[in-house]
This record gives sequence, structure tokens and C-alpha cells, in this order.
Amino acid sequence: MRIYLDMCCFNRPYDDQTQARIHLETEAKLLLQQKVKNAECDLIWSSVLDFECKNNPFEDHRHAILQWRWLAKLVVMVDDEIIARAKAHQAHGIDKFDALHVACAISGQADLFITTDDRLINRMRKIDTLPTMLPGEAIAFLENWYEN
Repeated sequence: MRIYLDMCCFNRPYDDQTQARIHLETEAKLLLQQKVKNAECDLIWSSVLDFECKNNPFEDHRHAILQWRWLAKLVVMVDDEIIARAKAHQAHGIDKFDALHVACAISGQADLFITTDDRLINRMRKIDTLPTMLPGEAIAFLENWYEN
């Protein structure tokens, strides 16, 4: 299974962990990363993640997040085709960087796009180009919790 985590997922552990939702999403994201480490999932990275990570004002966050690039099975570089695909997603109301993440995930043949952005999830579910889930939903899907 190929997964793409957007930058809000990578940043989730640095958010206010006293909020239940944030704490649960952080735990689920860490479980997803463990699946990558255990070779149960293939992580897709992109030059968009590189750019956003580079612009993170916190050096320790930048360094920790960037380590995941080296565990990725594929690094997708933005090209004209990805830009065109991103623009098509922007036409559906998806923000520029979110659209670039989605386009990179599609180009990398991701099976799941994982984000903590409710607005992005709602828009992606309407256009149905790539299964898009919260980290907890992704864990449930990957582990077939609701198989029956």
C-alpha cells in the first residue's frame, strides 16, 4: 500500500497535544510511520514536502520531518504534468499547496492520501480522485478494522 502524508500530518506531533483530536491524530500518524518503518506501507515523498519543510521556522521540526524523506520509496518531483493536475484540483476549490500535494500523490500512484485538513478531505471526497483520510481512518482502512 502506497501512502502520502501531507505536511499537516508531519507537523501534527508539534501541535497542542492537550486537545483530544490532535492527540489521537498524532498517535495514528505515528502508527502510520511505524508501518512505513516496518515495510508494511510505502511512503511517497514530494518536492512540495521538501519546500514546505524547508520553510518550517523550527529547525528541530525541519530536521525531524526531513528524515522521513530518506525512508520514502519514491520522491515525486513537480513537473508540468503535476502542475496541470494541481490546477485542475484548484478549480474544485482546493488550495494551491494542497492541490500540489494531491497531484504529487496521484503521480506517485498513492493508494491513500492522508491529511488532518477537514476542508481538504471534504473537497477531495466530492471529486473522488484519490481516497483521502484522516490518520485514524487510514489506520482503520489499512488494518481492515471494518472488514465485516
